[in-house]
Amino acid sequence: MNTAIIYRKEAWYDLLSVWRTPGFVVPALAFPAIFYLFFGVFFNSGAASAYLLVSYGCFGIMGPAMFNFAMSIASDRAHGWLTLKRLSPMPFGAYLLAKLSTALVFALVIMLVLFSIAALLADVRLVATQWLLLALTLLLGTLPFAFIGLIVGLSMSDKAAPAMVNLLYLPMAFLSGLWVPITMLPQLLQQLAWLWPSYHVSQIGLKVIAMDQAHALWLHLLILLISSLLLAALASWLFRRLTGEKA
Repeated sequence: MNTAIIYRKEAWYDLLSVWRTPGFVVPALAFPAIFYLFFGVFFNSGAASAYLLVSYGCFGIMGPAMFNFAMSIASDRAHGWLTLKRLSPMPFGAYLLAKLSTALVFALVIMLVLFSIAALLADVRLVATQWLLLALTLLLGTLPFAFIGLIVGLSMSDKAAPAMVNLLYLPMAFLSGLWVPITMLPQLLQQLAWLWPSYHVSQIGLKVIAMDQAHALWLHLLILLISSLLLAALASWLFRRLTGEKA
């Protein structure tokens, strides 16, 4: 079978399997929209709504990437599907790219919902290039969170993986200034925010609308690149240890 067809089919079936899981789909899509409606529309307007659009957009794309990788891979490990995938003729990269494509589809849907609410209900006015750059930032920003989910899925059991993702997801969002402006946090927490990829993704998004903390763009990009490479290396090491493969 043509390799492109294999990748396309694997991506489609992964998305279909996740879409048929209401317990995953509803919270992933509804929570960012509800939070933004509550805090970005009912209690704020103008510049505050634009700021919260970016922060809740970042919050929204984190969840599907982390949960889909962590829960699916941990479950597939527990039930032997991961071993079967590895032994089958299908390229194992198709399995991972399918999960990434699912995370990207969810990120795109979440962005469309939040952008629509912002434009129609919160009176957020951005030029076309700002909307596009913000969407691109959030889409590319899913990558480090996918790696985090992959690491959790490769290292935790299927029962422990969801709890571990929640332990990472919610505190990381808060400590990155996604729920309240980062300047409202204590000085120590503001400094520690530089450790979290969500902080850098949100700051790049806020730079698009000129509401960031005015740090250099290249610095956020460099830190995201380094952290993504380190997370990818850790995921690769965990996979080799799991499968007994030599480096």
